[in-house]
Amino acid sequence: MEPKAHHVIIGCFTLAAVTAALLFALWLGKSSADREWAYYQIGFDHPVSGLAKGNLVLYSGIQVGDVLELKLAQDNPAHVRVLVRVEQDIPVRENTKAGLVLANITGSMSIQFTGGTPQSPALQGDRDNPPLIVAEPSALNNLMNNGEAMLAQAEQLLTNMNRLLATDNIDNVSALIQNARDASESLLANREALIALMDQFNAAAVRAEEAAIKVSGVSDRTRTVLNDRIVPVLNAMEAAISTLQPSLERVDTITANNEHSLNAGLQGLSQLGPALRELKSTLRNLNSFTRRLEHDPAGTLWGGSTIKEFEQ
Repeated sequence: MEPKAHHVIIGCFTLAAVTAALLFALWLGKSSADREWAYYQIGFDHPVSGLAKGNLVLYSGIQVGDVLELKLAQDNPAHVRVLVRVEQDIPVRENTKAGLVLANITGSMSIQFTGGTPQSPALQGDRDNPPLIVAEPSALNNLMNNGEAMLAQAEQLLTNMNRLLATDNIDNVSALIQNARDASESLLANREALIALMDQFNAAAVRAEEAAIKVSGVSDRTRTVLNDRIVPVLNAMEAAISTLQPSLERVDTITANNEHSLNAGLQGLSQLGPALRELKSTLRNLNSFTRRLEHDPAGTLWGGSTIKEFEQ
């Protein structure tokens, strides 16, 4: 009788547990059915790997609903439309943003709403005609979508590193390092000569600076001389030329108007040459007669002996 009594107790406990589970399920279903929901459609223009029916819908990290349906867009199969339901009292507005977030380490994804200002109008979520909210790609989504390209680039990088670390290249790098070491040791051995050379460079730089200062001083003095002396002379010459310009223009005009008279005058001047020569000879003879008259008036006037003069 004792084993039968244990079986009866176990059976009664199992029946009570099943009944409690059914009652809890009925209560949970009734509470879920009695809850009021708002429905929205989230549009994705990129893959939604890890998102499935029943996944959570979050608003700023707090669960507010779940995913009801996933399907491809009829006009573009590259886009995905996800139907979600959110508690009616959650304020989803026109400027509310939606995106994917990682739910756990297994790769499961959730939809999260963020943003939404009180001044923005609220969206009315209807099951038959849910408003569309375009999702923004997240950094994690971009990382997952570009993971294949990143792996290819990483593989290419590893290949290049293997080529770089080949035996021949390692020998060349070792030779370069050895040459650099020898060069550094040579520099250290000639450190005093290098220091003396640097001192000479510094002295040359000082002399160059002094020469530059002197050149700058000469340039300043030259500029002063030009401004104080040359510029006034040039200005005076420019003023004189400006003054002579009208006179030259008048002379040019007079010359043009009296061209025939000037030509005749020039011809007359050409005839004056012989007359001037005769006049000069006459003056010479008159001068000689005057001197003879001074020395011998009587002989000169009465035809006496002639005294010859010799020029010294």
